[in-house]
Amino acid sequence: MIPKEIIQKIRRVQITTSRKVTDVFAGQYQSVFKGLGIEFEEVREYIPGDDIRSIDWNVTARIGHPYIKKFVEERELTIMILLDVSMSSMFGTRARMKSNLAAEFCSVMAFSAIKNNDKVGMITFSDRIENFIPPRKGTKHVLRVIRETLYNKPIGKGTDINCVLEYFSRVTKRSAITFLVSDFISPDFSKLLNVTNKRHDIIAVTVTDPMELELASSGIISMRDAETGDRAIIDTASSGIRAHYRATIQKKIIERDKMFKSAGVDRIDIITNKSYVEPLKLFFKTRARRIARG
Repeated sequence: MIPKEIIQKIRRVQITTSRKVTDVFAGQYQSVFKGLGIEFEEVREYIPGDDIRSIDWNVTARIGHPYIKKFVEERELTIMILLDVSMSSMFGTRARMKSNLAAEFCSVMAFSAIKNNDKVGMITFSDRIENFIPPRKGTKHVLRVIRETLYNKPIGKGTDINCVLEYFSRVTKRSAITFLVSDFISPDFSKLLNVTNKRHDIIAVTVTDPMELELASSGIISMRDAETGDRAIIDTASSGIRAHYRATIQKKIIERDKMFKSAGVDRIDIITNKSYVEPLKLFFKTRARRIARG
């Protein structure tokens, strides 16, 4: 039985995100994602004027005169959301927790999908697969996706992105637009990310809290790793310690972003003390510009 406050929260997220889809992202989703996919329809005889790049050389050699492969635009897309629900997602020092920000972002993408008659599915994961919702259409289905983002009880504590990418490749046979939503605090997953992005269109959505980027000067504090349980006493009043922390985090971010770039994965950065609207609009704008360039 879902608690009453969670049901109310689902309703609030539904109202807020559906408005943003209509008012802010109307048309942008469709212009960026629609028409990206094509599927094979048939082989037919070559007609003068056809693009010679479409010639099926195997059939041509077998029959003795030119044949081409005919493709049609794939109008229905599959949107998959891979959502990190590990213990580190339950962190937040400002307006909200990372998990709440991720839930709103996922809801916007889910509503955008059904508004354009696409299917949407979700896999929640930690250091294991927590839940799989197969891609479907309809408002009722999207509400199930939203419920899963807001009301999940993960068994695992850590984060294993290799695990979700491997599972995703097994259960999703059709190419999908895939939003991988995480803080990416995970063992190395670069090799599998590279392989998976060759078949699917993966967009990495990084979810961060300001305190994860820079320590505030708050004196001596006790810090605990949410995923491992390890504790440490840190003197945050020390400028040297804060500088070392900042440099370490920046190095990790640079390495992570290089990995995304090497794999050809687009990135959307969202942070708990700011709206996700501007980063998402920037993503749509950048993609649209790239598509226009061909």
